[in-house]
Amino acid sequence: SPDLLKPYIPPHTELDLWNGTCYVSLVGFMFVNTKVLGLSIPYHKNFEEVNLRFYVRHKYQGEWRRGVVFIKEIVPRAAITFVANTIYKEHYETMKMNHQWLEHKDHRHVRYEWVKNGRLNYINVNASLKPQPIAQDSETEFITEHYWGYTKNGDNASLEYEVTHPRWSAYDILQYQIDVDFERVYGDTFADLTNQIPRSVMLAEGSEITVENKRKIS
Repeated sequence: SPDLLKPYIPPHTELDLWNGTCYVSLVGFMFVNTKVLGLSIPYHKNFEEVNLRFYVRHKYQGEWRRGVVFIKEIVPRAAITFVANTIYKEHYETMKMNHQWLEHKDHRHVRYEWVKNGRLNYINVNASLKPQPIAQDSETEFITEHYWGYTKNGDNASLEYEVTHPRWSAYDILQYQIDVDFERVYGDTFADLTNQIPRSVMLAEGSEITVENKRKIS
C-alpha cells in the first residue's frame, strides 16, 4: 500500500508507480573495486549489500527525475555504514553477510544472506546462463532504470545524487527462494512482506557505476 511508504517519502518527491502499482524491492548485489571520493579503502573494496527500496520521482526544470529511496541498506563493514550514513544521510546497518555466485552447466546460482539477531535471512535465484536485453516499457526496465537517489535531510529538505551506469541486461529466472524475517530486519511496517509472494523476481547483469555529487533540495 502506498500509505505505508508516506513516512519515508523525501520532501519534494512523490511516489513513482508502474502501471498503477507501488513497488517495494529487496535487492542484493556486490560492490567490487569500490572507491569513496576517489580513494580505495583497504579491506573495504569488495563487499555485499542488500537493500529494501522504493521508487520516487522529482521534477527538475520541467522534467521528471526517477529515483530510489532506501529504507535500509545492509552491509558487512561498520566503516561503510559510518561513511554512507554521514556523507549521504542514508540508512545503513552493519550485519554479518555472505554471498554465492556459481555457474553450473545449465544455470547460474546467486545467493545473498545476512544475520539479524541470530536469524539467518537469504535470497536465492537460479537463472539462465545468458543475459537478454531488457525490454522497453517493461517491469524490469522500471525497476533497473532509476538513475537518481533521494533521502530526507530534515523535515523540509532532501538530498539528491545521480547514479550513472549503462543499460543492463537480465537473465531468465528458473527458480527462487526468499526466506526473510521482514519484521525483524525492517520493522513492524513491513512485517506482512514475510509471507507475501513477490510480484516479480529478476536477476540483472551489473556494471561499473558512479555516484555523483549530492545536491540539496529545499
